[in-house]
Amino acid sequence: MKTKDTQVEKPTSNGPSLTREEFLSAYHDMLLIRRFEEKTGQLYGMNLIGGFCHLYIGQEAVVTGIQMNLREGDKLITSYRDHGQMLAAGMDPRGVMAELTGRATGYSRGKGGSMHMFSREKNFYGGHGIVGAQVALGIGLAFANQYRGTDEVAVTYFGDGASNQGQVYESYNLAALHKLPCIFVIENNKYGMGTSIERASASHELYKNGAPWGIPGLRVDGMDVAAVHAAAAEAVAHCRAGKGPYLLEMMTYRYRGHSMSDPAKYRSREEVDQVRKLHDPIEHVRHILLDAGVEESTLKDIDSKIKAVVNDAAEFAQTSPEPDPAELYTDIVLEA
Repeated sequence: MKTKDTQVEKPTSNGPSLTREEFLSAYHDMLLIRRFEEKTGQLYGMNLIGGFCHLYIGQEAVVTGIQMNLREGDKLITSYRDHGQMLAAGMDPRGVMAELTGRATGYSRGKGGSMHMFSREKNFYGGHGIVGAQVALGIGLAFANQYRGTDEVAVTYFGDGASNQGQVYESYNLAALHKLPCIFVIENNKYGMGTSIERASASHELYKNGAPWGIPGLRVDGMDVAAVHAAAAEAVAHCRAGKGPYLLEMMTYRYRGHSMSDPAKYRSREEVDQVRKLHDPIEHVRHILLDAGVEESTLKDIDSKIKAVVNDAAEFAQTSPEPDPAELYTDIVLEA
């Protein structure tokens, strides 16, 4: 349905738009995120991970489909629900898990934890605990790309709960004004903490929120990696061509609570089970692969290898040393 020249709602893809090899790659990457997050939940329950921890289970197709369109030099920034983005960006599961458990071998040397990891090597500029703060930083990354004269893009992820923050609209304005190569990705999982989007936002079509500034927007089935891939390809091409920012609203769903401390009593078990049964992004790709002639044993082998990687990461994290107390006084002030 076309509502404006630049605002288009995209339904679920009706058929495979990726090659068999691309679907296999997507299946691997989504399953890695799923198994990693399941292990993270286990370690949190064993008190081996402290503080806040937000799992990405259910939303794997979003970051996977987008990442398939990116190349070296493109930059990523996201919120506190960030483990999936880290793994999709190619960060080492060992280093991510070590940071989650507060070990010196973690990406932030054990001082950042779940919400504050960073990898300059992978152009991952962090999870951020302040709701919506990463959006303004994301257009800064896009400005840096433009200033340096590259065609690299910046992708900034945020949720439906952050979508009505004032700094988000300020970011839309500046990005449109300067035609910054920034892809705004709203991961609409229907709940901002425990508040449904219907109760929190007068706008129920978040992909139109950039319309006052002329920012093109798409609403996409975020549980379908092929649909995400197609929409992201359009957004990336738009930004690389110097046409300014692009807004993607990914309709997705998280199976767990907002964080590990959230019992998620604001929604029924039937609601969650229905999404798992009918719209699970990994099962969707699994069925596509089986229909394409991929053997069940091949998919089981992928799962087995991923479980070994995740178990290795957990073992590495638990046997790594904790930071030296002197680390409390490092990374505070840079004298130049």
